[in-house]
Amino acid sequence: MSETNFKPVLGLWDATMIVAGSMIGSGIFIVSADILRNVGGSGWLIAVWLITGFMTITAAVSYGELSGMFPKAGGQYVYLKEAYNPLVAFLYGWSFFAVIQTGTIAAVGVAFSKFTAYLIPAVSEDIVLLNLGFITISPAQILSIVIIVLLTYINTKGVEGGKAIQTTFTVAKLLSLFGLIVFGLIMMKGDVWTSNWTNAWDLHKLNGDGGIENYVTLAAVGAIAAAMVGSIFSSDAWNNVTFIAGEIKNPQRNIGLSLFLGTLIVTIIYVTANIMYTAVLPLHDIAYAEKDRVAVAASHVIFGNIGTVIIALMIMVSTFGCNNGLILAGARVYYTMAKDGLFFRQAGQLNKFAVPQQSLWVQCVLASIWCLSGKYGDLLDMVSFVVVLFYMLTIVGIFILRKKRPDAPRPYKAFGYPFLPLVYILMGVTFCSLLIYYKPAFTWPGLIITLIGIPIYYFAVQQKKQAA
Repeated sequence: MSETNFKPVLGLWDATMIVAGSMIGSGIFIVSADILRNVGGSGWLIAVWLITGFMTITAAVSYGELSGMFPKAGGQYVYLKEAYNPLVAFLYGWSFFAVIQTGTIAAVGVAFSKFTAYLIPAVSEDIVLLNLGFITISPAQILSIVIIVLLTYINTKGVEGGKAIQTTFTVAKLLSLFGLIVFGLIMMKGDVWTSNWTNAWDLHKLNGDGGIENYVTLAAVGAIAAAMVGSIFSSDAWNNVTFIAGEIKNPQRNIGLSLFLGTLIVTIIYVTANIMYTAVLPLHDIAYAEKDRVAVAASHVIFGNIGTVIIALMIMVSTFGCNNGLILAGARVYYTMAKDGLFFRQAGQLNKFAVPQQSLWVQCVLASIWCLSGKYGDLLDMVSFVVVLFYMLTIVGIFILRKKRPDAPRPYKAFGYPFLPLVYILMGVTFCSLLIYYKPAFTWPGLIITLIGIPIYYFAVQQKKQAA
């Protein structure tokens, strides 16, 4: 027997843990190395995280208005459909399925495996299990897939199981990150801090040989945009809570509030973690940490040899919990698309546990295929560009809906409207434009994948008419 409706069983605490837990994966432990190589100074390293945090919180509080107006499963997909039309919504849903969510799940899964290899070398990404010529398969990729399949299976058994994992693992990683920051600041080295924060606002590119490369003005702005790819990826997935609106108690209030609380908590942790890095590690050691594992290098300084094990365990907990949130929430978008006749029909059905089982498994298959590609950095670049593009469109939707439906109930209104939403749109346009110019190899593929959705949409509409 199948359920016909979602069960609202998640409260404000659960929703906040989904926001924070889906945001914190592996990025905060890794991407600061690439950011610092691009900007060259401690001040700019922190500035990149602050700019990203501001953008994230601004977008989150803007989404609060939309979540109050449309407290339905599907979240952002629904907002775009209401503000624009079904085609724009489908392009988001298609991109979400093809790149954004499945690519992120894969990237987080690969990160889990990379750090598990610290404790269990047999699952290293450097070991080749199978060489097919066009692709090599490592134990790390196999482990990534196993974790994704396991979490998918748990989530097919009802939202309560996913909720328990999410809350437990999110609390564990928040506490462990907080502990790492506190111990790091206690163990800070005065000479390292002074050296790192002298000329902290000199913007330049660091080279591996210890040299620096100064930017001209436009290239400097491009460098900040390139650096923000990592921080935006690390701060993404905050909107996942909107996808599960049908399972949240009092969604008009709790979604908006959880978006604000979750993004604020994570932004504070991210900024203070990077301040801690500059307190214990020289700039060169942050920028050129082995395989970009900045947190491992910092933990080694703070805790000695056992620090490597501590960080590996922290990242395993963090990425496991992060992927649970991504897997749980993502399937609800495909469910809503299927209800609109724009996705596989079976994906629009709930099983006896009131969850979209077929949507979960379709998502699992594509995320597993992405895992086999093994390209963490490539996925990161492709995802960040497309994600910000649709965040901007959604926030523009607030202005459109204010005009189209001035009398619609708005239990919560976008904070700082119209100023803050406009600031976000301006920053987003700047980021995307610079990324197209400076990192075209990975931004164009994401855009092309999105545009491929146009013929797919018209094909789906035609099939829907024929079936009617």
